[in-house]
Parts: sequence; structure tokens; C-alpha cells
Amino acid sequence: MASPRRLQVNESASISVVRFKDQKIIDPVAIQELGQELFDLIEKDDRKKIVLNFDNVEFLSSAALGKLITFEKKAKRTGAQMILTNISPEIYQVFAITNLDKLFKIKDSEADALAVL
Repeated sequence: MASPRRLQVNESASISVVRFKDQKIIDPVAIQELGQELFDLIEKDDRKKIVLNFDNVEFLSSAALGKLITFEKKAKRTGAQMILTNISPEIYQVFAITNLDKLFKIKDSEADALAVL
């Protein structure tokens, strides 16, 4: 597999920890690439435990949120578990307003997420 361009993936036991390289996820081409890299994690690499660490992310567009929703549905269909961590208060507010905080499992820190997977 070619190394991801938009994501940095680290394996910790059977858990994939994914960090976003982009601080602002707004460019439509970047979002397409990011989505494909996420989908490949479960479709090609068959990963079952995924932590998405948003530590580096300052802004997400609505299209990026749409990709995350699609990824979450694909993960559920394949039996994969996914937890989001380190979401900034500004981005979390968007999750809360749109009720996405109910759709996604969200933990404050990567350590919290790893503890429950």
C-alpha cells in the first residue's frame, strides 16, 4: 500500500491510530483523497479498531464531515470500531449542533480511546 498522503497511520497492537496531516480540511480534492484513505483502512487493510486523532485539525468543512459520516457507516458495516479523539472545542461544537456527537464515539484523549478499544 502506498503511504497515505493526508493521513498518518500508526499501529498499536491491533489498533490503528490515525492522525490528520492537514490543519484545515476544506479543499474538495483533499477531502476526496482523505476519504479514500480512510475507506482503504477498512476496505483494503481490514482494520477493525480505529482511533481518529483530530489533534492537528483546526477546521473541518461540511464536506469533510460528510466523509466522516460515510466512513462511520462503512466501519459499522464491516464490524470495525471507531473512536474520535482530541477534537478542539470549536469543532466539537459543530458535532454537538449537528448531533454528530451522538453518532460518533468521542473521547477526550487518545489514551482514553485506546483504553476502551
